[in-house]
Amino acid sequence: MARNVVEAAKKFLLLGQCVPTVKQNAAKIRVKRLELDENLLMYFRKDEFYYCHDPDKKCKTGDIVLIQALPQKLTKLITHEVKEVVYPLGDVTDPVSGKKVAKERYREDIEREAELYGKTKSTFDFTKAPPRGWQDGKKDFTSKPTYTKFHVFDENDPYAI
Repeated sequence: MARNVVEAAKKFLLLGQCVPTVKQNAAKIRVKRLELDENLLMYFRKDEFYYCHDPDKKCKTGDIVLIQALPQKLTKLITHEVKEVVYPLGDVTDPVSGKKVAKERYREDIEREAELYGKTKSTFDFTKAPPRGWQDGKKDFTSKPTYTKFHVFDENDPYAI
């Protein structure tokens, strides 16, 4: 019975957000779940982190992605794979209507309102905007590994382990 549950769980897709990591050829995905507190009978958010195989670097930090468990672990940490980038960061699409969104409004409504009241020079034009990633390495460093500071102990330090 337990083996059937494990096999069935491997077929499920999980939805999560890509977070920064220093692991090569892998993406770190945060999956938000709700956990029931039996005493309070309330659900509380619990984040689970999965390292996913992503050799093509499909997802960047902030993207919402679908992940699936691998049939066999690649390494001790890498247990899942990135199946698809559902929503790239900064390019949000309403799942019901399929229209592009900027904050809480549809982009086409913003453009229609700008035409009615008159466009200004400072009005942002979504059609002329370059795709995300065009500043990679210049001002956008989301594809670079995060910095991890390790303490270097001095041999004469009395507090060194």
